[in-house]
Amino acid sequence: MQQLNNTNINIDIKMQKNQPPLGHTNFFIVFFSLAIIAAIFLISCLIGIGDTPLFCTESISDEILPTTTTPMQLDAILHYATSPRVPQQSLPEINLSFNVLQSISPCNFLVFGLGHDSLMWASFNPNGHTLFLEEDPLWVRTILKTAPNLNAAIINYRTKVTDADDLLSSYQSEPECSPSKGYIRGNTQCKLAITSLPEEVYDKEWDMIMIDAPRGYYNEAPGRMGAIYSAAVMARNRKKPGVTHVFLHDVDRKVEKAYAQEFLCRKNLKKAVGRLWHFEIPPVENVTQNNATFC
Repeated sequence: MQQLNNTNINIDIKMQKNQPPLGHTNFFIVFFSLAIIAAIFLISCLIGIGDTPLFCTESISDEILPTTTTPMQLDAILHYATSPRVPQQSLPEINLSFNVLQSISPCNFLVFGLGHDSLMWASFNPNGHTLFLEEDPLWVRTILKTAPNLNAAIINYRTKVTDADDLLSSYQSEPECSPSKGYIRGNTQCKLAITSLPEEVYDKEWDMIMIDAPRGYYNEAPGRMGAIYSAAVMARNRKKPGVTHVFLHDVDRKVEKAYAQEFLCRKNLKKAVGRLWHFEIPPVENVTQNNATFC
């Protein structure tokens, strides 16, 4: 694909990319409309009128209904009720990630990418910590105009899609890329390590990581090689109990699939839906394997 020469074209393509096929649009509108109706019903139950909650009876268990609705969730309801933009992932793909978030939230949720679906992901993790990483400053400003409460950071990548084959075949010859080293912060010798991340990314342990960026659909784009490698290193270095859930989108593309198999490992693949793969990666202490390879 030809290199994009200006930011405006980048933004136009991103906006187009975030639009699902026309046949899916009405389906998503119906889905989110039903979600909005359900949310309004829930809020009415929680707010109530006088001593008796509106529409609700005293027989409903407190365990069924949450006690609070966060401002982020209310923002999401308003946003998707009034916006023509819908998430780029399909409903089955969204459900796969949503079900995991529902089981571990509140959690630390790291997302490579920022877009029209970001407010939805943040609202799925109420009272948790959700951070979005994006390489395009203009795109960050565009999204934050409509969702100013999102937690987003701008980062730089040191790779291009054209580097993917060489990096995959040569990384094992660089000692600092070795899984036995296992670090990202300040690792300038390993080109796959992302060294421009905010300090909180290095300092926190992330319970769930979603990789849906950076751009990887033309030769000069950064590609997702560094994001996949860095996510693998962070997951292997986990000290808290349990696994790290890693979701990788666009696995129908050559680079995403090859790097997932090399660093996230087929044996860790929990489920595949559409173009989304879900991995459960255990800490390295719990893995019996040769530290010369990731898998």
